[in-house]
Amino acid sequence: MCGITGIYDTANNQMIDRTILSKMSNTLSHRGPDDAGFYITKSLGLGFMRLSIIDLTTGNQPMFNEDKSLISICNGEIFNYQEIKKDLKSSGHIFYTDCDAEVLVHLYEENGIDFISKLNGQFAFAIFDKSQNKLILARDHVGIAPLFYTMHKGLFIFGSEIKAILKHPAINPEVDLTGLDQIFSFPGLVSPNTMFKNIYSLKPGHCIIVKNGTLIVKEYWDLNYPEESHIEYNQSESDYIDKLEELLLQSVKYRLIADVPVGFYLSGGLDSSMIAGLIHRIYPNEKRHSFSIGFNEAGIDETRHQRLMASHVNTIHHQILFEWSDICERFKNMIYHVECPVKESYNTCSLALSESVKKKNIKVILTGEGADELFAGYVGYRFDEAMRTGNDWDDISRAYEEEENQKLWGDRNFFYEIRQYELKDIKQSIYSKHLRSLFQDFDSANENLVDKSKLNHRHSIHKRSYLDFKLRLADHLLADHGDRLAYANSIEARYPFLDINLLEFAKEIPPNLKLNGLTEKYILKKIAGKYLPEQIINREKFGFVAPGSTYLIGRSIDWINDTLSYDTIKRQGYFDPDTVERLKKIYMSDNFSLQLPFENDLLMIVLSFGVFLELFDMPDC
Repeated sequence: MCGITGIYDTANNQMIDRTILSKMSNTLSHRGPDDAGFYITKSLGLGFMRLSIIDLTTGNQPMFNEDKSLISICNGEIFNYQEIKKDLKSSGHIFYTDCDAEVLVHLYEENGIDFISKLNGQFAFAIFDKSQNKLILARDHVGIAPLFYTMHKGLFIFGSEIKAILKHPAINPEVDLTGLDQIFSFPGLVSPNTMFKNIYSLKPGHCIIVKNGTLIVKEYWDLNYPEESHIEYNQSESDYIDKLEELLLQSVKYRLIADVPVGFYLSGGLDSSMIAGLIHRIYPNEKRHSFSIGFNEAGIDETRHQRLMASHVNTIHHQILFEWSDICERFKNMIYHVECPVKESYNTCSLALSESVKKKNIKVILTGEGADELFAGYVGYRFDEAMRTGNDWDDISRAYEEEENQKLWGDRNFFYEIRQYELKDIKQSIYSKHLRSLFQDFDSANENLVDKSKLNHRHSIHKRSYLDFKLRLADHLLADHGDRLAYANSIEARYPFLDINLLEFAKEIPPNLKLNGLTEKYILKKIAGKYLPEQIINREKFGFVAPGSTYLIGRSIDWINDTLSYDTIKRQGYFDPDTVERLKKIYMSDNFSLQLPFENDLLMIVLSFGVFLELFDMPDC
């Protein structure tokens, strides 16, 4: 529900400059246009920009405990705050607002840092404990709310977006080459890496303790599936279905809590339609706003299914028609908000969708991310083996790829999305000569991307789910596709499938109830029969792909031509200009097409990286 930022001088050497803190906060005004709050002492400055959703009158932050020895700022929502507040009041705590965020300081008083385990929500918060001169920050279990930080000469600086940190005069932005390599190698960035050297993203399910000049990062939760030998599935199929339905209903109820109107997205697929159906079951007589996006291209337009579902749940439906020319119009603004290069252009569609929500004065939207990752919704769950054993590999290629699999995932035979060894040659051909000489220093395959112990001895569906959560969901779908492009228009997106109680239960559901034969999301479809038209449940899964770089280059727009020009690429020094020229010729040749999303759109990465360099005034290599 907001943007937070702060400066903590761990050496206590200088007074916090209010002007600097204000500039940092103002960069987050799109996240919180309704109000602002500050807390400044000699060594600590906290800034808060508010999007008013719960307790519109008295809910501005920072929040304090009774004796003001604890101070907190929070971006997001604590959905179970009413239950927590009731317990805290019975223990004698006094509340001054009806805001959900006020429970944080009191819960910390009662339980210390372990209080995070009691929260059900999407949040990034900071709490300063005066008595211990300690700053605590945390990010929610799956990383819905962003939180970035850096330590520079004793100054700990943090913010909901990196642009806030960049406003501090001590910070000089540089490209993080490992972050760039991650963009080529995985669905997107992977925390703690960002595109900015020495600026980090707090991992989902982690907290930070800053005290006496030291910074400690601790994990408090992870999606830890049981080992296959330890699994006991002792309930009937109907028991699992009933329990999951109960948790989904409770999750949706939580995410409808607000003192402002709440709407929802309708893509026309199973996940968003299920949320719509659950909302309608909970509040059958309340007419809500739904939003969808349509296209002129018949092969990708889902208008018919969107309208069917809107009629089924009786919404005030708003549909925008997205023209491909709108991609160019929104591209730079999209990169500004996501703060990283992208591999696809469809984020511009997300930006247009949140614009339409803002125009109708809706502040909160429910959306369906997380279902594919939890319930085996992607094609990879069905074709792991076929992809791994493709007959176009020779024995040497297979050996090298298996070696990469072992290094990355701890399993020679587990393939995740792309052939990493083969990709190394492609990346090194596109990097400049200078970067090729440094490649071993920033090769993202050398990073410890995930905790491999949580992949060992797991069912293949659980392995892929864990990797999807770590490599696709948090820093891509929930970040550069979700949070950042919703908040760009002052919209809070909420995700019922990512409720912590639902996540914990999903770990206990048998894999064959997620992928049953060739039926993905089997258990969800069983529940959906109560809520959705049969045409929605049984329709073929739709993989949306927006036009790639070939479309953008073909429009001959000056800024695109300049960004991809030989001289610009050579001057910047990150990519090989001759390789980029060859790629442009290949991409624009007759009958060329990329098999999106299964192939990297290399020129889209180069183009969006060039825009990124320009927008954030990044130095040449």
